[in-house]
Amino acid sequence: MLTRTGCVVLFALIGSANLAVPESVLTSNGATRVTVKMILTSGFIGSDFVPDGNLEKEVWTSARKIRFDQDAFNRKHYPEIETTVASRWTNKYLYLAYWCRYKTLNFYPEEDVRSERWELWKRDVVEAFIAPQSSNPNHYYEFEVAPNNQWLDLEIDLDQKSPHNPEWNSGFEHATRIDAARHIWTVEMRIPVRSMGVRHSGPGPDWRINLFRAEGVEEGPGRRLLSWSKLPVDNGTFHQPAAFGTLEFALPES
Repeated sequence: MLTRTGCVVLFALIGSANLAVPESVLTSNGATRVTVKMILTSGFIGSDFVPDGNLEKEVWTSARKIRFDQDAFNRKHYPEIETTVASRWTNKYLYLAYWCRYKTLNFYPEEDVRSERWELWKRDVVEAFIAPQSSNPNHYYEFEVAPNNQWLDLEIDLDQKSPHNPEWNSGFEHATRIDAARHIWTVEMRIPVRSMGVRHSGPGPDWRINLFRAEGVEEGPGRRLLSWSKLPVDNGTFHQPAAFGTLEFALPES
C-alpha cells in the first residue's frame, strides 16, 4: 500500500527546517559509511485539545516544523506541493499537523466521511507510519487523512502472511480545512498512544516514523508521491521501515 500527500506551509512559518543528523554506520566489510538520520521533534504540551483543522493556533505556530517536497523514489522535487509537518505530545496522545500546498484536489466526493475509507491512498492523502517499538520495526501503524477528512487507519506487520490489518481501529481523531484562495489544505490528527500498544508518550526508547503524501489519481497523469525520509528501493511502495526516521519527544523547556 502506498501513501501520497501534498501539503503546503503557511507563509512565514517559524523554525521550519528538517533535522538531519549524520551518523556513521559500520558495514559488513568493515568500511564506514555515513548516513543521515532524519528526526521529527515532538514538543510537549500541558493539556489536550480536540482537533479542528485550524493550524493558526499557538500550539502549532510555535512548534518546530519539518518540510519535504521530494519524490519518494527519486531525487526530483516538487516545491509547488511542499508539505510541512509538526508534532506535539501529551502523556495520552500524539498530535500531528500537516500544511499541504496543492495545485488541484482529488478525493472521493459525496461519501460519508464518518466511515473508514478503504483504498484512500488512491487519491490525495497525507500519511504517517509510526512504529513505537523500535526493536520491531516491521510492526507499525498507518494513519491516512484526505482533504475532505476521509480517513483510514491500519495495523501493519510485515512479518505476517497478511500484513495489513484493516480491522484495527485506533480511535484517532482528525480534522481538515481547505484554503482555496492560497491553495493550501491542512490536517490535524490526535492519536491515542495506547492504541499502538504503549502506555504513554514521552522520552525513552526511540520511536520510528515516516511521513508521506500522495497527490493525484492513482494511475492518472500528474500522480506524485512524496516521502519525508527517502525510500531506498524504487518498488512503488511506502512500506520500507528501514527508511523510517526518528520521532523525538522533547521535554518542556525549563
